[in-house]
This record gives sequence, C-alpha cells and structure tokens, in this order.
Amino acid sequence: MKKKIIIDCDVGVDDALALILAFHSPELEIEAVTGVNGNVPLEQVFINIQKILSLIQPQHYPFIARGADSPLKGIPTYAHSVHGEDGLGGTKIDLKKEEKWWRLFPGRADELIPEMARQRPDELTLIALGPLTNLALALQKDPQGLKKMKELVIMGGAVRTQGNITPYGEFNFFVDPLAAQMVLASGLPITLVPLDVTHRVFLTSQLIEERIKPRGNPFCRFVTEATGYSLTSQRFRQRSEVFHLHDPLAVAVTIDPDLVRKERLSILVEIEEGEHYGQTFEVAEEKASAAHKLDVCLGVNPERFLELFLSRIGA
Repeated sequence: MKKKIIIDCDVGVDDALALILAFHSPELEIEAVTGVNGNVPLEQVFINIQKILSLIQPQHYPFIARGADSPLKGIPTYAHSVHGEDGLGGTKIDLKKEEKWWRLFPGRADELIPEMARQRPDELTLIALGPLTNLALALQKDPQGLKKMKELVIMGGAVRTQGNITPYGEFNFFVDPLAAQMVLASGLPITLVPLDVTHRVFLTSQLIEERIKPRGNPFCRFVTEATGYSLTSQRFRQRSEVFHLHDPLAVAVTIDPDLVRKERLSILVEIEEGEHYGQTFEVAEEKASAAHKLDVCLGVNPERFLELFLSRIGA
C-alpha cells in the first residue's frame, strides 16, 4: 500500500530534487505540497513548487498551499548563494497558464496540514524539508489535528557534527529555532534526518558524467543545470566538488527506513540568540523527557541511497 505524503518545503535545488524523487517513487502518493519561507522568500517558493510540478506533471494532482512568510521571531535568512536568486539555480522552467498540475488550497498551509490529518487519521506522513514554521503554527492552531499525523520525517539539525550556516547551526533550524524547538518537543512521532547523515550523501562529477548526463531527459538536464554543474571545470555551484542531497535523503528514508541507522535520543534546540543560536543538542538520559525523544538518523548507507536516487530521478 502506498504511503500518503504531505511535503512541506522551501523549494531550493535539493528540495526540487526531493520532490522529483518523491513523485517518481511508486511507494509514495503525494497528497499535498506546502511552501514555507526559507531558502528563498515565500512567493518564490510557491512559484518554484508550481514549476517543479509542471516539470513532473503528476498523474495525481496534489493540493498546494502557501505557508508562513517569516519565522516565528526574528528576520528571514536566505540561501541565495547555494540555490541562486530564484532558488532553482536559474534553471528555466516555463509555467503555462492553461496547464495546472495541482489543486490550489484556498487557505494556509497550517490549516491544510491538520485538516488533512483529521480526514485521514494515522495515515499521513509529513516530510518537512525547510524551516518548521508551518508545523509550529499548525501546532498552535490545531494540536489535536496535527497529532493525527502518522509520522513526521524532518530534515534538520546537526546532532554530533558541525552546522552548515554557523559552526553549530544547520540552516533549517537556524532560520526558525523556536519553531524547531516547539515541533521537536510536541511528542509527535518524529524521525530526524540531520546533517550527520545528509553530509554523507552527495553528487560528484563522476556521477553526473556517468549516470546523469547520458540520459539526456528533462529531469537529468534539470539536475545538471540546477546544481550549477560546469561541464568545463567539472565543479558545482561555488566551485564545489560535490552537491549534497540533504532533502532527497529525507524522502528516501520515508521510502526505505533501512537506509539509515537510528538512535532514540532526546533533542533540544537553542532558541537564545548568540553563538549557539539554532544548535541542536542532546539531553542526558537522566534529564531526558519522553516528549522530547526522537528517532535520530546517525548512520546511512550512501551507496544504497545513491542507487535509489539515481534510478528514479531521471525516470
């Protein structure tokens, strides 16, 4: 039986790759895609959701909804240097007015998410690929509705490794630490996919040259263009030798939980401004609260993941 999925995202390049992987996976049925301010501003995120759905052209039209346009507190932080000003690395995808591969939900994401959970209790998995603002707002608005969600799979945090926006902070949690702390402390069934595992899965020039470019279909061209891969230098955007697949791993863990090794840990997020703002840290067992315990992914089989990703991304 297919898993029923909502994807909450801040569509940058790896979110887009995660969406393609999700829609190309027969194990999943994507019921909704919601947008949140994160890698780029919300309106650009919402445009990017529509662009990627126009590229995918799904047979089953998902609902789409706008979410929060700013964190619960503080000002937005964007990742234009990683994803480009448009969030998709400048890749051209035409949106045709006469073609809509989605159903527009009239309300906000924090209304749609618990409403769908109430309609399908214990059936829906939500994959969160951006800051957790929409989920925190849904918790405030309808906590009982959100608790009917079967599972949350969250890409975020850096538990036993360094951050990627500061030495301590991972981008999604750093953008809205208060939202992250609220969600992680909610008692909901959560699988956390942190940098500890996502930094171990990445594209290389060899994979692009041998597994992506030869296919030549629109999805493979998108991968090459959106990641900023240069055919001459064989480097990605910012002249990097690799392109990390943070968000696709969260989707892959939903498809095949055995890709990762998990530990049951009690996790908190630093919400006080300062050097450690947005840091994810473990609570000692004797001080741990049951409500804060999560399944945290700390090991991954990179080869098995990449085979899954590469076999489906260009399908």
